[in-house]
Amino acid sequence: MSTPCRAPTLAVVVPTYNEAENVVVIVERLERVLAGIDWELLFVDDDSPDGTARRVRALARANPRVRVLQRIGRRGLSSACIEGLLATSAPYVAVMDADLQHDEALLPTMLSHLQSEPLDVVIGSRYIAGGGVGDWDAQRASMSRLATRLGQRLIKAELKDPMSGFFMVRAEVLQDCARNLSGVGYKLLLDLFATHPGPLRFRELPYRFRPRQAGESKLDEAVLWEYLLMLIQKWVGPMLPVRFIAFSLIGASGVLVHMLVLWTSFKLADTSFLVAQSLATLVAMTTNFFLNNLFTYRDMRLRGWDLLRGWFSFVLACSVGALANVGVASWLFEAHSFWVLSALAGILVGVVWNYAVTAVYTWKRPQTA
Repeated sequence: MSTPCRAPTLAVVVPTYNEAENVVVIVERLERVLAGIDWELLFVDDDSPDGTARRVRALARANPRVRVLQRIGRRGLSSACIEGLLATSAPYVAVMDADLQHDEALLPTMLSHLQSEPLDVVIGSRYIAGGGVGDWDAQRASMSRLATRLGQRLIKAELKDPMSGFFMVRAEVLQDCARNLSGVGYKLLLDLFATHPGPLRFRELPYRFRPRQAGESKLDEAVLWEYLLMLIQKWVGPMLPVRFIAFSLIGASGVLVHMLVLWTSFKLADTSFLVAQSLATLVAMTTNFFLNNLFTYRDMRLRGWDLLRGWFSFVLACSVGALANVGVASWLFEAHSFWVLSALAGILVGVVWNYAVTAVYTWKRPQTA
């Protein structure tokens, strides 16, 4: 095994979560395909319970090319990639998954194109001639095509595979817009194209998506939700945080829950309006809490006793928010008599209050030493 003696030309960033079985194979494959290139491999691990970071450290003691960045108390594929890409001095940086589904043999060709042509990014594409999605089932393939069409509308570039998670970019391109990247979800390439201040010069190279060998899939129940949130934020602009957008959308769904419970209790069960309204309010708050815990704050998800504590603080904060909502709306109506605008203003105040307070007291980031 050769030892690098010069600064790396290429850094390969691999985000991991429960990928301990794959890290040795990844290193061995990159040793083969990147022979003759000064490179380093940076695993960004979201504190995997299977000991992925520990396994990488053992490899790094024998191979100085290998490094690990272990993140505590936060998760997310795109944010992990961003941190990894910013943690290297290499002028060219690549992103690939740890599940061995990307074709690492394409990396030298990607690097050659970036070094010899006026390009900003080279993308491994499944949707050009010679590429493919492998053994995907019909549902996953159709979801990917839908997400691809939505992404193409956002970036306004003739990019066939904006959902690709396998690409190489000039480091300064990412550094120029790193502060404006949303870091949400799992598709950093789309985020990069939508955020960069100017059009990116790119080339797509075909590759065939391989079957998963081991490890845990990054595609869980929240992937589509996070992808839609990223699209919404890019459409509306960076002034609205992604979490606030998610919080507001879930709050809107809570209105439907409230009205359904109110109608069921008041009209069907024939309870008093006060009791029905109180029950509907509590149920809506509770469903909003669990949905926010599942989606909005999935990287800080509460469990066990913290879940009960979080629910109590959420209900308390939203109760105060409801009073603020009514107070502001009533004051504006008495002053100007525009009931619709008064109601909307009250709702906005309530949402902002609920979001700000629960972000601080319900979902608190863990304290690190």
